[in-house]
Amino acid sequence: MASLLHLTGPILVGPGEVLDEIWVADGRIMLTPPAGTADVESIAGWVLPGLIDAHCHVGIGPGGPVLDPQECERQAIAVRDAGTLLIRDAGSPADTRWMDEREDLPKIVRAGRHLARNRRYIRGLGHEIEPEDLVAFVRQEALRGDGWVKIVGDWIDRETGDLAPCWPAEVVAAAVTAAHELGVRMTAHCFGEQSLVDLAAAGIDCVEHATGLVPETIEAFAAQGITIVPTLVNIDNFPAFAAAGEKFPAYRTHMLDLHERRYATVAAAHDAGIPIRLGTDAGGSIAHGRVADEAVELGAAGLTNDEVLDAACWAARSWLGHEGITEGAAADLVVYAADPREDLHALQDPHRIVLRGKCVR
Repeated sequence: MASLLHLTGPILVGPGEVLDEIWVADGRIMLTPPAGTADVESIAGWVLPGLIDAHCHVGIGPGGPVLDPQECERQAIAVRDAGTLLIRDAGSPADTRWMDEREDLPKIVRAGRHLARNRRYIRGLGHEIEPEDLVAFVRQEALRGDGWVKIVGDWIDRETGDLAPCWPAEVVAAAVTAAHELGVRMTAHCFGEQSLVDLAAAGIDCVEHATGLVPETIEAFAAQGITIVPTLVNIDNFPAFAAAGEKFPAYRTHMLDLHERRYATVAAAHDAGIPIRLGTDAGGSIAHGRVADEAVELGAAGLTNDEVLDAACWAARSWLGHEGITEGAAADLVVYAADPREDLHALQDPHRIVLRGKCVR
């Protein structure tokens, strides 16, 4: 029989659910030992399903779009070596479909390219369009993604000198409807307050950053089950963003306020029952592979360690349509030398990484 992995626990299957051991054969998880095995490799430690990064841009770097496959590969390896084995690529100009054939790289759930208003986003990353084109481009990118499409909900408006929604409310509603008609979910980049009102009214599925949540929108998001991905390691850059916008004092003050209340905003969302998923916003100013840092940040915002792990792997994998540690599931596993339920900093140093049943680190 082919070589077999034997992992001894604790095997952290889910909140409060622990196994003593599992086996891996032919790239799949087995909860009971197969008969007649030989050539067994044993691995011991605290075992989690592969972490997710629900907001990660393979194909974007500090200088903008990254179209070089070798650099995209380096980004994906950095993400993998940090323990992230499932990525939701929340907008990328790069074609990374070739990575699907690689057994040693994380799986990617794509959202196509960003859909942004003309001159209202980072140049070169997305399709820059006007409101009358949004629905058509949603349909286009929905077919290019893996069940998701991404719009830029707000950005600095140089005429008003502050954050403002990029799209009229009725256009957002039509875009969300078009996505849902095609059976895909929509997410949106949003920093400010008003765009969240419009997106909730439109029935959006998810919002990235969501720093502008206030009691009114927290109530709406909770009632509708709208997921948020706070990306706190990126929100930490808001003071720098504010400084760069010194010609716009209202924007500067606004960004500093959103930064100051970032933990309180996430805590209020959590207390209201809004689903939270872990994402780093890797790409651009955020290095790839910072999933552990984001986990620690979510803990600082008031989530328990088990809730952070739910946001990072257990519930998050199900949210993206991927199994965790179950019979016959793909063996995408991370092994730690210490218990991340006791200290989230344990996530910073994966002991072993098993991807598609093979030890890649």
